[in-house]
Amino acid sequence: MAKHLVFYGTIVHSQDIDHVDILENTLILTGEGGVITALERDVPPNQLEEKLKALGLDTGNHELHQLHRAEFLIPGFVDTHNHAPQWAQRGLGRGLQILDWLNQITFKNEAKYADVRYARKAYTQAVKGFLNQGVTTASYYASLHGPATKVLAEICFAEGQRALIGKCNMDRNSPSFYVEQSAQESLAATRDLIDAIKQLDPSVSLIKPILTPRFAISCTDELLRGLGQLAKEDTDLPIQTHFNEAQSEIDTTLSLFPDFTNEVDLYSHFGLLNDRTILAHCCHMTPYETQKFKQLGCGIAHCPVANTTVGGGFMAAPIREFLEQGITKIGLGTDSGGGFSSSILDAMRQAFIVSNAKEMMTGGKDKSLSVDECFYMATLGGAKVCGLDHKVGSFAVGKEFDACLVRTCESGGEGMEWDLDVPLGVMTPIEAGDNPRTIFEKFVMSGDDRNIARVWVKGGCVK
Repeated sequence: MAKHLVFYGTIVHSQDIDHVDILENTLILTGEGGVITALERDVPPNQLEEKLKALGLDTGNHELHQLHRAEFLIPGFVDTHNHAPQWAQRGLGRGLQILDWLNQITFKNEAKYADVRYARKAYTQAVKGFLNQGVTTASYYASLHGPATKVLAEICFAEGQRALIGKCNMDRNSPSFYVEQSAQESLAATRDLIDAIKQLDPSVSLIKPILTPRFAISCTDELLRGLGQLAKEDTDLPIQTHFNEAQSEIDTTLSLFPDFTNEVDLYSHFGLLNDRTILAHCCHMTPYETQKFKQLGCGIAHCPVANTTVGGGFMAAPIREFLEQGITKIGLGTDSGGGFSSSILDAMRQAFIVSNAKEMMTGGKDKSLSVDECFYMATLGGAKVCGLDHKVGSFAVGKEFDACLVRTCESGGEGMEWDLDVPLGVMTPIEAGDNPRTIFEKFVMSGDDRNIARVWVKGGCVK
């Protein structure tokens, strides 16, 4: 990597949920460690060289990327809910109820990760596949196997992906071939994984352990209590679990914990809900639970693809209701293989579609989401959910450069004209009169990984 990376052209990012900022003729400079050291707006093309000199740059100490008008930079995507061992089962089990899908499809697949060699092969494909699609940060559920989860951490670190990584905790209500033998065994393996990840990346430059009770159904009281104690002992440890995903899941959970009438009190009782907690799905919410979310500062991982293709009906999470309550700590999750797609672009589109359905289902009360709101959830919102918005999610001086270069049409080659009439992949063609906002919307609604030409994490190119 050159000493300084310099980008000049159009950048697109969110500073809040209400609108996307599209900044033309903008100069971004990165320095040591991939940190953004300068962000200059409205730099006329004829003053670019002068501006570079004013920043202390000459031709020998920087790498300049001048973007064509059909190109722009966006922050790297953040996947707030991702099952890494389900990479090889995406699309299977459509139409099954969530608990049947786990027993018939998922647990059999995840059991394969007892074989560390298999885990290394599958996880390498998964991490590279997500980076290829611009996912620079992921919150991963691994399998219940400690050794295989260490492999996932090693691969993320080696490939340069930012990640929260946790082994699933599950010591009951799971098949005999895929269950931990005791709460003590599960907790010991969790502590061992936490130590291993901290040794692998002691400065937390890329990866971090996360406590991962799969859900209360698969955990005994003793295990949940032990995980809550770990969260109390280490106030830097994030936590993730599934929450109010499907009615069948909620009913089963409360039947196992008859002292509770809702999941928010259940997880709070065991010390697992706080401002470091990522709760996936949150489809069926009561006003009481929503208010508790706001008080506790929990993050919400919205997984609209999974919620409409496997589980227990058309599960439309009340995102507009959360926003109206002032809850903006909301990100998107692919939830692949619950979701058939590993693309955050698909998650954005489905979030938009599901919100249209939610507006109809509520008689117009919950207004549909905008493209800008969906993009926020894919970037800055997801970074907030993962506790990383001080580092990534938008472009600002002092943040780390996690970014995707979006290219919307074919180039004739070095030194040749771009052909606006030839879109990359299936993306809507760019026309001569299209402004940056139009180009951005065409990408969000019709682009794919072929339009993500390059990807950087901490200033290092990972695609």
